[in-house]
Amino acid sequence: MEVQLNKRRSRAISLLSGGLDSRLAAHVLLAQGIEVLGVAFKSPFFDDARAREAARTLGVPVKVMDFSADIVDILNHPKHGFGSCMNPCIDCHARMLKRAGELAGEQGFDFLSTGEVLDQRPMSQNRRSLQIVAMESGYPEIIVRPLSAQLLPETRPEREGLVDRSRLLAIRGRSRKEQMRMAGELGLGDYPTPAGGCRLTEPHFCARLRDLRDHEGIGDVRPLMRLRHGRHFRIAGRVKLVLGRNEQENALLEGEAGAADLVLRHLEVPGPSGLLPETASADQIALAASICARYGDCEGDRRVKIEVRSAGTSRTVEALPLGREEVLRYLIG
Repeated sequence: MEVQLNKRRSRAISLLSGGLDSRLAAHVLLAQGIEVLGVAFKSPFFDDARAREAARTLGVPVKVMDFSADIVDILNHPKHGFGSCMNPCIDCHARMLKRAGELAGEQGFDFLSTGEVLDQRPMSQNRRSLQIVAMESGYPEIIVRPLSAQLLPETRPEREGLVDRSRLLAIRGRSRKEQMRMAGELGLGDYPTPAGGCRLTEPHFCARLRDLRDHEGIGDVRPLMRLRHGRHFRIAGRVKLVLGRNEQENALLEGEAGAADLVLRHLEVPGPSGLLPETASADQIALAASICARYGDCEGDRRVKIEVRSAGTSRTVEALPLGREEVLRYLIG
């Protein structure tokens, strides 16, 4: 029996990562005259810049939701485990849809939409995983996946005529030829590659995250934000050194130093600034200064002066640059 489309204009919340698939999914709905609100999430591991740009290109409003507390909780309790790195994709997608579903209920939206493609990712977008994500979100009946909808069970919005199933798509698999063809037709030439976007899929970043989890824990957002910048060195136990790699990172690290931080800074030659916990012992400070000296712009292995500053105090230590092989023993990731 043919479904009669609802004459009222439907309203959908579309999860918008800013990638090509999420852009196309939103466009499929817009082509049906459906009102779309883009929802983007930000955390220490992904930001909202690409989503904002995608919303601008699509001509839709976007609401950005802070996902930091959610992702920290998921990382500490990943019900469905991790992918190849520390990416708890199934749990993450379910939580995002839960947050979006709550917003839909508050603001009177009819259904949710995502850019997921059946079997595009073997672990998190197979048929079973998509079903788990939908069920654990708490909103399984109103989740529409426009790019693969014709290959998936009919949803309530389709049955009720809020969206025309015949105009939804049947894309499947890892090839992106169909999406690229659509992008060409729509003039969406400037879109990011499918890789990237979430730092939890980056091996070097995840090495830092595992180290933080194993030593200090990952309950606080500030140390998580620091993982994104500089070089990281595990001095001992709960003592870690972070060094800037350029002037911008030096300024960032010095600017965010708190009362519990020591700031290390070259006094005689250009070089990195660093952060070290104030609990560091004298020997650990000396080691950190030697690592800092290794990355300074000095000739040979002569001693250099490093300022060690804390809240209200400052002192200078002379440090001999640590040997290159020795430095690697402490480097994380």
